[in-house]
Amino acid sequence: MVGAPSEFDDLTPAEQVEKYDRLFGIVADGVIGAAGGLVGTALMTGVLFIAASMGAFSFESFASLTLPIGLTDVASPVTVGYLIFLANGMVPFPLLFAALMEYLPGERPPVSGLFFGAALWTGFAMGFYTGFQGLALVLYLGFTLIAHLVYGFSLGAVFEYLANRPDSLV
Repeated sequence: MVGAPSEFDDLTPAEQVEKYDRLFGIVADGVIGAAGGLVGTALMTGVLFIAASMGAFSFESFASLTLPIGLTDVASPVTVGYLIFLANGMVPFPLLFAALMEYLPGERPPVSGLFFGAALWTGFAMGFYTGFQGLALVLYLGFTLIAHLVYGFSLGAVFEYLANRPDSLV
């Protein structure tokens, strides 16, 4: 609409640029986070495939993610559950990482990502546990920890590689 009031109208040109740059930076963080989350979740899935081949992980556990939203009767609850898992790895967790990165240990984002991945692992290990015992339990815990460290490291590495920005904008 021509002539409609804008939130930029009362700002000086320098303030307009600063406000636009801040908004652009937040959107850019979201895109970078989604890219990092996709890379991290893909690599994490590779580690989980190795664990599954050794009998230390069951992809059937992803079906449990369909319970809270009432999609247990879909044709393939494991696939829908994995898509929910992927969406979580690409949206809320990268945004949380972007917000917490400055407060996590580590001088660089990939190192901070290791700590972030380890923190996420604590919930994953309990939430996706399907009754493993003995050596299978040890392998489950080990492989899922490695998978989360890989996720966190790669998320941080993508942030470091793609983020050409000052301190966190979120």
